[in-house]
Amino acid sequence: MEGLSRLEYRGYDSTGLAVITGDGHLGVRKSAGKLPNLANLVQAKPLHGVRGIGHTRWATHGGPTDANAHPHTNPSNSIVVVHNGIVENYRELKERFLRQGHSFISTTDSEVIPHLIQEHLEQGVSFPEAVRLTARELGGAHAIACLSTDDDSLVALRMGNAGGLSVGYGHGEMFISSDLSSLIPLTRSVVYLPPNQIAVLHPTGCTYMDIDGQPIDKQPDTVAANVETATKEGYPHFTLKEITEQPEAALNTLRGRLAFNPLELTMDEVRLSPQDIRALNRVVFVAMGTSLHAAEVGARLMERLARLPATAENASEFRYRQPVLDEHTLVVSVGQSGETADTLEAMARAKAEGARLLTICNVEGSQATYAAEGTMLMHAGPEIGVASSKTFTNSMVCLYLLALHLGEQRIVLEQGSLRTHLESLTHLPALLGRTLELNQEEYPRLGQRYSKFRRFMFIGRGLMEPIAREGAMKFKEISYIHAEGLPAAELKHGPIALIDPETPTVAIVLQDSLYDKMLGNISEVHSRSGPVLAIATEGDQHIAKVVDDVLWVPACPPEIAPIIGTLPLQLFAYHTAVYLGNDVDQPRNLAKSVTVE
Repeated sequence: MEGLSRLEYRGYDSTGLAVITGDGHLGVRKSAGKLPNLANLVQAKPLHGVRGIGHTRWATHGGPTDANAHPHTNPSNSIVVVHNGIVENYRELKERFLRQGHSFISTTDSEVIPHLIQEHLEQGVSFPEAVRLTARELGGAHAIACLSTDDDSLVALRMGNAGGLSVGYGHGEMFISSDLSSLIPLTRSVVYLPPNQIAVLHPTGCTYMDIDGQPIDKQPDTVAANVETATKEGYPHFTLKEITEQPEAALNTLRGRLAFNPLELTMDEVRLSPQDIRALNRVVFVAMGTSLHAAEVGARLMERLARLPATAENASEFRYRQPVLDEHTLVVSVGQSGETADTLEAMARAKAEGARLLTICNVEGSQATYAAEGTMLMHAGPEIGVASSKTFTNSMVCLYLLALHLGEQRIVLEQGSLRTHLESLTHLPALLGRTLELNQEEYPRLGQRYSKFRRFMFIGRGLMEPIAREGAMKFKEISYIHAEGLPAAELKHGPIALIDPETPTVAIVLQDSLYDKMLGNISEVHSRSGPVLAIATEGDQHIAKVVDDVLWVPACPPEIAPIIGTLPLQLFAYHTAVYLGNDVDQPRNLAKSVTVE
């Protein structure tokens, strides 16, 4: 139950567990809704045993009901399975079993898995072998753990890029988890299971094989002692705690990469030689959701600082077209978990085409870190709130550092200019702290005032245009109010038709080279009676005269502005959601890590 509580951020529309009891029978408890529902059920009907599996679900096939909650069993209740992924050929499999007279309880795709295992067991093979043969029949990418009342092992497998699995070694006990955070209180001795491998756990150890049945020798690694479970530490929500952690998180990102005396940049983790970097002629960033907005900032910085053509691509679309890639293309994946299925598949496509491959993520040992040549860890620490905050800003810090490194190695960024940028980065934690100090009394007031509106526009230009998109995403993620983020000039090409007194516009209008153009866009909104909330530079005496409300940020260099400008958007969304009484940490229909397509 404690392990499930550490995984709930990944999915929480239903939960369940199963235990092989002392008399050899299978006991299952599961419930729609969040983990307290399961806790109440287990308290009312306790289970006892030494082998068990549990699951927190984010629905893909079938609604969040008791019947659709994992674990799932076979008809004779002797095999039980928990599953992350999508069985792409489940209709074909289910129809086959229905013709054979099998009955199904749920409307999920996952329930075909115990039926398949049973079918193979009836052919006389061992339980681990039945699981292996089952895996070969499943279409798609999967992470699975299963038990049988007739076997004393726990079998887990990973097929493709459907999220991670880690095996934990204890003393007279073994563990498996899809997230390292749930293992840390139990053990620091861990094996990371890569795709297309199977782990067979017994109380005193584990054996491994590949999907073809060939044995593999693995030795556990010791996890660093600083990987600890996050607590709220007095904050009402993890989301607010993590927003306020951004100054420290940014400092952690800079540590080891930014030397202060003398001021220089160290980026050994990139794993590309100066010759490799100078051979590049293009950079492609692949990401999803919030990480895509960070990647869009990164692409602009890459062109500005390294003078390399750069684009930011939606990973789910990138993988299905025919991208032009070769050894002169650097593909950089960006993602909090390093386990996002679409991003991993985009990385696999890039690797197959011979492109150089880096990843920026927050989880050491994630699948993205194994797939890439080099890894830049965000070092943001655990982020429990589903709506990303510190991992987004740390992503942009990493992207800024990467652009500087490539610019330096390509000899297109003069040393004087590089030192200026590095000097700016030394002030970043303090600037983030100052940003958190500003507007403290305004956020609750503005959250209440703007909560009555049902649609918003978020606009920006240049480096702030992706931040407008991110602000809109954060707002709709946790407030459940529709918001659209777009380039400010795009207003006149259609969206301005929506502007009226009931449609506020959040305008990011910092004192930069595009300031006057943003003022023109604000005027266009006001002339149509649209309310305007501005994110503006502290000390700007003009902006308050032409907008309805202002949230201030400190003056900062343009390359740092996207990071600084993000915080008031996060806090505006947070306070609006709190006023509306929403579940800020676990917004409806969302999960922290999207490990299926």
